Amino acid sequence: QVQLVESGGGLVQPGGSLRLSCAASETIFGINAMGWYRQAPGMQRELVAEFTSGGSANYAASAKGRFTISRDNAKNTVYLQMNSLKPEDTAVYICKFLIRFRAYWGQGTQVTVSS
Repeated sequence: QVQLVESGGGLVQPGGSLRLSCAASETIFGINAMGWYRQAPGMQRELVAEFTSGGSANYAASAKGRFTISRDNAKNTVYLQMNSLKPEDTAVYICKFLIRFRAYWGQGTQVTVSS
């Protein structure tokens, strides 16, 4: 089974930045889509940013203009650059790969934005 390993979470002050990474544990062929989701306590999991199978990037309204999704195809890695962080961004961030039309999820990395 494909394993997705996330890193880059942590504690940051409001207005700060973090970059999250999600790398597959093995070489992957046939990645259809990549994305980042987040889930705060008591809240539904929501899409933050994604690359569609067509290669375009989509963002949640709350993320657009502050977050940037990027990828390194050679490393099977997706990144999420988060700038101008707000307390309401606090959540567990989880990456998702769609590989040959099957969804794989990372373990999640905690992002806490607090003064």
